[in-house]
Amino acid sequence: MAVAWTEDLATGVEVIDSQHKEIFRRIDGLLEACNSGKGREAVAGVLAFLENYVVEHFAAEEKIQRDNLYPEYANHRAMHAAFIDDVAKLKQQFEEEGPSLAMVMVTNRKVVDWLVHHIKRSDKALGDYLKQKGLHAK
Repeated sequence: MAVAWTEDLATGVEVIDSQHKEIFRRIDGLLEACNSGKGREAVAGVLAFLENYVVEHFAAEEKIQRDNLYPEYANHRAMHAAFIDDVAKLKQQFEEEGPSLAMVMVTNRKVVDWLVHHIKRSDKALGDYLKQKGLHAK
């Protein structure tokens, strides 16, 4: 089962969309590795990538929100913090239990479900706000 960034996930903010595409590319790589029996090895790499990249991505999103006085900034930031915490817990679980099929499945489900839901709901709302106000990401 491949997962891919699609146009319905576009926020209209180029830097955010570009970063989302990279996250989806990495997650899709994990799913492809799972399909070829290499998912266990791929989980560690994806978790390490997520641990670093989402912090960078969230910082960029939050800067755009602050720069444009986004009224949902505090809520959005809290969602980001919760996801970062979830990734840290997944990484800790991986380090304690090792690579298992269950770990691969949990990682896929949590990460993909959260990303799609967050982008479609929260990030698109940010894009709509910027568009509606005639503002641009800096």
